[in-house]
Amino acid sequence: MKVLKPILVIFGLLVSNVFAQKKPFYEEYTWQEKPIENIVLDKFKDKDIVAFKDKVVNEFFFIDGNALVEYSLVHKLYWLNSNDKIEEYNKVYLPYTTGSEIVKNKARVITADGKIQELDDSKVLTAKDDETQRTYKYYALEGVEKGSFIEYYYVVQKYPDYTGKRIMLQSDFDKQNVEFDLYAPTNLIFKSKSYNGLPEMVKDTANTEKNHWKLHLDEIEGLEDEEQAPYEAMMKYLIYKLKHNVANPTNEIVSYGIVSQNVYSSLYGENDTKTTTKINKFVSSIEGVSDEDLTQKIRAIENYIKTNVFVTQVKREDLEDLTSIIDNKVANESGAVKLYGAIFNALDIKHQIVLTSDRRELKFDKSFEAYNFLQDYLIYFPKIKLYMAPTKLESRLGFPPGYFTDNYGLFIKQVTLGGFTSGVGSVKYIKPVNYDKTNYNLIMNVNFDSEDLTVTNLKMDRTMDGYYAVFVQPFMDIAKQEDKDEMAEGIIKSINENVEIVEKTMYNDSSKDFGNKPLQVIANMKSEEFVEKAGNKYLFKVGELLGPQQEMYQEKARVLPVENEFERSYDRKIIVQIPEGYQFKNLDKINMDESYKKDEEELFMFKSSYDIKDNKLVISIKEYYNQNIIDLPIYEEYRTVINSAANFNKVTLVLEKK
Repeated sequence: MKVLKPILVIFGLLVSNVFAQKKPFYEEYTWQEKPIENIVLDKFKDKDIVAFKDKVVNEFFFIDGNALVEYSLVHKLYWLNSNDKIEEYNKVYLPYTTGSEIVKNKARVITADGKIQELDDSKVLTAKDDETQRTYKYYALEGVEKGSFIEYYYVVQKYPDYTGKRIMLQSDFDKQNVEFDLYAPTNLIFKSKSYNGLPEMVKDTANTEKNHWKLHLDEIEGLEDEEQAPYEAMMKYLIYKLKHNVANPTNEIVSYGIVSQNVYSSLYGENDTKTTTKINKFVSSIEGVSDEDLTQKIRAIENYIKTNVFVTQVKREDLEDLTSIIDNKVANESGAVKLYGAIFNALDIKHQIVLTSDRRELKFDKSFEAYNFLQDYLIYFPKIKLYMAPTKLESRLGFPPGYFTDNYGLFIKQVTLGGFTSGVGSVKYIKPVNYDKTNYNLIMNVNFDSEDLTVTNLKMDRTMDGYYAVFVQPFMDIAKQEDKDEMAEGIIKSINENVEIVEKTMYNDSSKDFGNKPLQVIANMKSEEFVEKAGNKYLFKVGELLGPQQEMYQEKARVLPVENEFERSYDRKIIVQIPEGYQFKNLDKINMDESYKKDEEELFMFKSSYDIKDNKLVISIKEYYNQNIIDLPIYEEYRTVINSAANFNKVTLVLEKK
């Protein structure tokens, strides 16, 4: 888990001779002497890369009587049929950490004409990443040319990972001969689940020396990425976990009940008098903490902590100690959540810790309890029904990272029974923020220059709130004036880089305004980008005043669903002063109406219309998306609406004399 360190003791894992394996699998494992003699390449000639072997074997093994370790074998055989792939795969990186040991490794290059060049340990090089300072080892493969095969395998001994392990079996290229095997002593029972159409693992009942679960597939087609697809989450993969020990089969070793208790113990331990005093003093220093409005009170706390406490990824005890955090204003993720929890408890603000995942990468499975779903923290406030992402600077109360919503999560609340307080967890749905809370609106006034109609004078009134403002407003208090000016200019020039800004003003540009007032930019501009003269007519590119719009055009049939980060709404108005003695000829081009309804509810919509009043052309454009996850059956309807905005972007009106 990325942010949760489990406190687990597996009582009963000590093994007696009756459960001991004779020896680990890897000791007798080797590769074929002639690995490519039966490979037929005819149907793959147009491919850049194909895997002709993709094998992973994980074995849990007791050594020295009762120490449980994990041996992990990775064996790959790739055919490289392009220079780009040769460049990408000419190094084989070996897992190298202080907590693991490479116990076996081999690599070789097989040329297109079948010559085999086996690499020895002298070809294993060591380097250090300048940025992370992490040391890594790799094979430098030599003699790789187009049509060559590279083959390697290694075995790593490491600390056992049994609380929820994800095995990715699909990639963006075709694979042949795909295998995953899981071995364990006969007293350890594992459970697995496959996703996205991958078959389930089956148990090898013929093996009485060890428990053995396996999944062998002749081939898995490559999965091509698509625009706005949750690509990693849609690949074929499986997850396994240790279910129980036969010595105590009724006790689930990996369960959310255990996690909930451990999270509570970790975050809400008893504080001594000194720590309590520091917490109370810290709370009293927060401006706005006395606000009677609960939402404003929580916002004040969040803004203060996110402005004053630095959150690091470093794992260290002092970064989870409340006294140290308050004194030094530095915490890691767990420490930051602990600080929030202490403050909310001191103020008697009811809240629940939520652990969830990013649905682009791994959708939270509500029916399979595994700790690798517990990736990121949220805090939920049941009274106001809002979420906070305590360690995400780019998020604020009510607008957690969008990809954490429209997902499930483990909700942990404090429960007191008989004077004993602990954490009780339950899996619940995390609703997305409704589309009407995130707006990107525009009023654009257009006047043609009386001396030259190809020149337009523009007045923009742009407002944004919700997810469109969360990346800007909360940071305005600490931004330099030149940064604010640059930000305002970026918003203005989002319609066109070449507009001339005559004057600009930004309003509601404070962290206190987020959630209360929309960020507003008002600007006067001049431009020659939107009108062209064609003989005695003028072509007014009115659609381009919206700025570039997303387009979804593709030749192939869509395979993957679309997933947006957040629901959203747009309300735009373009007010054009029609020049004296002129008229627009093709106003019907403005009218568009595309939408999709389900059960009488309009889920996404684009509508544009116009009116002429007092010699002004008033164009109204409304657009919204009330659903993030677009499954394939409604993809075409969604694409039609999205492309309507792009089509409006191309609307050009003909202006001519009456």
